[in-house]
Amino acid sequence: MIVITGATGRLGSQIVHRLLERVPADRIGVSVRDPAGAAGLAARGVRVRRGDFSDPDSLADAFEGAGQILVVSANDTGETAVAQHTAAVDAARAAGAKRILYTSHQAAAADSLFAPMPDHAATERYLARAGTPYTALRNGFYASTVPLLLGQALETGELIAPADGPVSWTAHEDLAEAAAAIVADEGRFDGATPPLTSGDALDLEDIATILTELTGRTIRRVVADDDEWTAGLIGHGVPEGQANLLLGMFHASRRGEFATTGPALADLLGRATTPLRSVLEAAVAR
Repeated sequence: MIVITGATGRLGSQIVHRLLERVPADRIGVSVRDPAGAAGLAARGVRVRRGDFSDPDSLADAFEGAGQILVVSANDTGETAVAQHTAAVDAARAAGAKRILYTSHQAAAADSLFAPMPDHAATERYLARAGTPYTALRNGFYASTVPLLLGQALETGELIAPADGPVSWTAHEDLAEAAAAIVADEGRFDGATPPLTSGDALDLEDIATILTELTGRTIRRVVADDDEWTAGLIGHGVPEGQANLLLGMFHASRRGEFATTGPALADLLGRATTPLRSVLEAAVAR
């Protein structure tokens, strides 16, 4: 049996649906905090059980009988996230899983300036020491982040944000399809995968250019002062910790942490990756 955690989240749910195209439903299980939210999967024959990284005892039942377990990374950061991931790894090993997969990031590194990246690196190190064969999916940066960075750009004509650098913006849909292919083809990757990214790395200047083309009106990239931008977020109700985390994303992109791209994702898909332009077209249409 293949067990997918976080199966009601944006990435996990799409992985399960893609996996159902490749594997019979009775070979798939999901571990979710609220089984009621996965009623649709249960109706299709998927085994649905409660599993919560913060409640390790629940994972024993959720992971029972699994040959492979895909751990979708937690939304938390820091020690909390690493503790949740290691609890999932420990539970997977205790359940007798033959392979553990984990949704990591192409920029996973202990010295990253963006807080989630050291968490991914720590989890990968734990997996490497655990002794069970594993695959760390080195996913590109989610393209769905970009609309959140636009602010009022479509209304004001100014895309205001701190100085940035190129990012390998990658669609959830592509990453989900690739994850399903890797899980279905057991043992395809041992250890960390190559970067699973779109073919291009674009910065906000590039994004402003695409928006200008899509809207027919000039969208100008305006570089904001770090402190002023962060203070503005806090002034609009964003918690200080979250604002500083977001600023770290810009610091990391300036250093080129997210600029790596590669052909591995397209090779897995057997087609070109989804361009960021498609994501922006949807944002403009809204």
